[in-house]
Amino acid sequence: MNTEQHVLTMTREFDAPRELVFQAFVDPDQLAAWFGPVGVDSPRDRIAVDPRVGGIWQLVMTWDENGVAKESPIDAVITAYDPPALLVATQKAEPDAGITLLLEMRLEFEVLDGGRTRLHLTQGPFDSDEWVEMTREGWGTSFTKLDTLLVREEGAA
Repeated sequence: MNTEQHVLTMTREFDAPRELVFQAFVDPDQLAAWFGPVGVDSPRDRIAVDPRVGGIWQLVMTWDENGVAKESPIDAVITAYDPPALLVATQKAEPDAGITLLLEMRLEFEVLDGGRTRLHLTQGPFDSDEWVEMTREGWGTSFTKLDTLLVREEGAA
């Protein structure tokens, strides 16, 4: 199967300066507050970020599924780091037994007028369009939680 076709691209605008939006992706305390779809937690004690090329970007998302504790680890290595403009990390993923993918997450942060930020997200390749759409939905609800965090962070700044 040609996985090159299964790449997620998203653009999202935030009502916060680029530096604050970028920081939300590399500060473990902030990641714990917003990362993961609605109903999914990313416990602070399971997040580690070493923000530099060759550094780690790791977290574990946890949730309850019909009374059973589930988790999904993300174990990535930062391959490009140019704050507050660019963060790229690569992780191994095994969505199906026997299939290991190298997923790249590329985050580009663009300054907009009025102290706003546009985030360009590219992630993949995934092994199916279903994984692309599930990931798109997860990022979408995560970004809604990030909107709320950024309002609090900007108010505190």
